[in-house]
Amino acid sequence: MFPLSIAKAGDRVMVARIGGNPDAKKHLEDLGFVVGSEIKIVSAPGDGNIIAMVKDARLAITSEMAGKVMVTM
Repeated sequence: MFPLSIAKAGDRVMVARIGGNPDAKKHLEDLGFVVGSEIKIVSAPGDGNIIAMVKDARLAITSEMAGKVMVTM
């Protein structure tokens, strides 16, 4: 298990756990980052935003928020 923030472009990962305070968890879940969902990383430029495909939507989140999403391959 590792944070979404270190995933590479093209990776397909599955959400294993959401961390952070209750507001951050709710925000991420509202965006579609729920345990068991598959995510494809579209762009992961390092310290900037991460663009991910969640279901049929492209979402951009900060690397700080992505660090709260724990994923597995």
